[in-house]
Formats: sequence, C-alpha cells, structure tokens
Amino acid sequence: MITVLCVGKLKERYFLDAQKEYLKRLSGLMPCGIVEVRDESEPKHLSDAAKEQTLRAEAVRLLSKIPDTAYVIALCIDAKQPASVELAGKLNDLLLGGKSDIVFVIGGSLGLHQSVLERAQECLSMSHMTFPHQLARIILLEQLYRAAKISAGQRYHK
Repeated sequence: MITVLCVGKLKERYFLDAQKEYLKRLSGLMPCGIVEVRDESEPKHLSDAAKEQTLRAEAVRLLSKIPDTAYVIALCIDAKQPASVELAGKLNDLLLGGKSDIVFVIGGSLGLHQSVLERAQECLSMSHMTFPHQLARIILLEQLYRAAKISAGQRYHK
C-alpha cells in the first residue's frame, strides 16, 4: 500500500477533484490512499522558536500515522529529483523487496520537522521550484499514477 501522508486538508474544489481523479486512476494499478493530519495555525510573527514549535506539533501527528515497518520517503526541496522512470523502478524494487507499506510524507507550509526527516529512509524532491503543499500532493499523485503505468507496461504521456 502506498500512502500519501499530508499536513492539512485540501479545501479547494479543483484540488479535491484532481485528488479524487488520480486515486480513481490508481485504484486499478496500485493501492494508494491519503492520510491527512491537522496543520498548526501559523503565528503572524514566526520566530525560530514558533516555527520549531509548529513543526514539532505537526511532526508528532505525522509520526503517529506511520507504521513501524513502513518505508518512508519525505518530500523535501533539497533532495534528489528522480525521473518518472526512476521513481517507477524505485517503487518496484521496494514492493518486490517486501516493503508492503510505503509512505510519502508532505509537510505543511513550513516543511517537515527534523524528526520526520530522521524517520525517513530517503528524501525526494519534485523540482527545484517551490510548490504549495496542496499542489505538491496532486503532482505526487500524478507521478505515482505515471509510475504505476510505467510498471504495468502501459502507455503514458511524456
């Protein structure tokens, strides 16, 4: 099972529709689900201490949702950026290697706390560009769908 673990809920209808569509497409190729944890309200004046407190509170909720045996991939800005074919190969290797729980973690607007990064076996970046975390979720779902199509030997748009 692939789980996309996210801080915050999608509120915009277009993001919700896109998520629903990709989960539907994935359903016949690769079991995939979304788990959301509550985000913290961001203080108006974000000191380093307030940022740490916010990230730590979100991390506690995220870590509580990760099974002990899960292989965790954290989405980070400064990480390797695999091509779609590489992501497909990585997922195949993990699944064939007995990793039945793979969790992708997407942080909130402030990112991920160090404790979540330490729990992760690896970090992945989708781009050098920064995306809102809601859009990052949709992009990740599209890439998981693309990886599933590649792994199934089916045609996908390049």
